[in-house]
Amino acid sequence: MTWLMLDHPAWDLDAGAPVRALRTPEGAWRLTGSLNRTATLIRGDGPAPVVDSYDPAVLLDERLPDGLAAALRRLGRVERVRNPDLWEALVTGIVRQVIRAGQARKMHRAFRAAAGDAVGATWLVPTPEQTLALSVEDFAALGMAFKRRPLQAAAAAHLDHHAEWAQLAPDALVKALQSVPRIGPWTAGAAVADFSGDFSLYPYADLAVRTWAALADPSNAWPTDEPGFAARWRRLAGPHLSVLTVLTLAWGDHHAHADQGSTHH
Repeated sequence: MTWLMLDHPAWDLDAGAPVRALRTPEGAWRLTGSLNRTATLIRGDGPAPVVDSYDPAVLLDERLPDGLAAALRRLGRVERVRNPDLWEALVTGIVRQVIRAGQARKMHRAFRAAAGDAVGATWLVPTPEQTLALSVEDFAALGMAFKRRPLQAAAAAHLDHHAEWAQLAPDALVKALQSVPRIGPWTAGAAVADFSGDFSLYPYADLAVRTWAALADPSNAWPTDEPGFAARWRRLAGPHLSVLTVLTLAWGDHHAHADQGSTHH
């Protein structure tokens, strides 16, 4: 079975079906997911967004704990829509800072609905220009007063540097984004993983990965500290750090309740 990963807070629901709008260099695309969670690209301008596929079969040669290996095999192949818009990936990373995933999803939707362009039954994230045009009062009305400065700093930086950033390799982009005020390693890594599809760049020792690994394999003695977990995760993953990380996040996405989540820094 193949599962569509719906972890991204830009996924909304329309009559019970997942829907999402994505901005591409040529325009916008509308996506929907069916009941068995496969992605359908409905319509859009220019080339379609990339749908990455992650297969647990590539992990068979790695020495994963039995419980985690079994959980990921049962999950099966995972598809995830790669974000073609670095700006949206930055917005998402900033919105997810410090708050739980359920709250971040609600805030992300409210921000898009208030200031973004509608695409069918959902909305694009506000552009950098739209974000800079919002007032202190606008952010306060959305319950996002503490997100105003990082979002507007990122918007200004994106307008100044997006052409330069577009030329960078993903690992170099992670470093470049951290020159923006209020964007640290977690936000930069999460944004570039979303943008590139390479989850070896994701902050793989964060609370989300640690939580889902422990729940998928509760009999295993997982390190609870980030450095210890990161070192063990790298050893377990071998050359497949991206696949192991994204499949573990997908396992959590598949099994979590709507109000569950984790805190990010």
